[in-house]
Amino acid sequence: MKITEILKKDKPTLSFEVFPPKSEDNYKSVEKATGEIAKLKPDFMSITYGAGGGTSSYTVNIAKEIQKEHGVPTLSHLTCMCSSKEDIKAQLKLLKDNDIENVLALRGDIPKDKSLMDKSEYTHAIELIRDIKESGDFCIGGACYPDGHVECEHKADDIYFLKEKVDAGLDFLTTQMFFDNNVLYNFLYRIREIGITVPVFAGIMPVTNGKQIKRITELSGTYLPTRFKAIVDKFGDNPAAMTQAGIAYATDQIIDLIACGVNGIHVYSMNKPEVAEGIRNNLSNIL
Repeated sequence: MKITEILKKDKPTLSFEVFPPKSEDNYKSVEKATGEIAKLKPDFMSITYGAGGGTSSYTVNIAKEIQKEHGVPTLSHLTCMCSSKEDIKAQLKLLKDNDIENVLALRGDIPKDKSLMDKSEYTHAIELIRDIKESGDFCIGGACYPDGHVECEHKADDIYFLKEKVDAGLDFLTTQMFFDNNVLYNFLYRIREIGITVPVFAGIMPVTNGKQIKRITELSGTYLPTRFKAIVDKFGDNPAAMTQAGIAYATDQIIDLIACGVNGIHVYSMNKPEVAEGIRNNLSNIL
């Protein structure tokens, strides 16, 4: 099922992001974790795509298994930074052959090893979006950044570039993680003002590892409110307590978002079934 069809139900949706294994050695453990999350029957699940396409076959396999074994629609990430046109063409054919209709079109991170970019025929995500649009009947999503993209100096420019991406053929957007809902509400106001009308899924990260969040926010430029930092400072060295507090904080965010009319909730599960289940249980009657 296409995500555009899911959105027509006009009710709050809950989806989870998972990531594929980096190697064959941990495929079974990832398969088990993603399967447990799929059993929660989210509205859809997204599967990430490793840097440079290193996990591309695993991405498709996990997406296929989730759909076939659990009946949950999937959204396959696709990055282009280190890819040729032929690479992308082959990957899109693979998605079609496995009945995967939803694609999240991303530029991808610039690799530390610049030689990986030697064959790249892409510079920006908009080029990938146009190629996907010409390659078949895909439902196409894109990424957006409520705090502004770390590589873009001015937020106004970032939103202008986002408008170009949407106009190139995006059906929906998914946000980078954020920890202050006001940041999202301000962002939504700005993008609607410029004429971006596609649905936006709010990306929520339940933080279960105090040390991990520092690195994530450094890479993404995400603003950390005082209340959230106090929680990490207090519970960050206690994994069980941090998990409980992280789920509670994320739940509070989601309840506020739904109450304020944001119906698309996309949770970055980090392949942790207990986190996905905790969020799902906390929202059982709300959803």
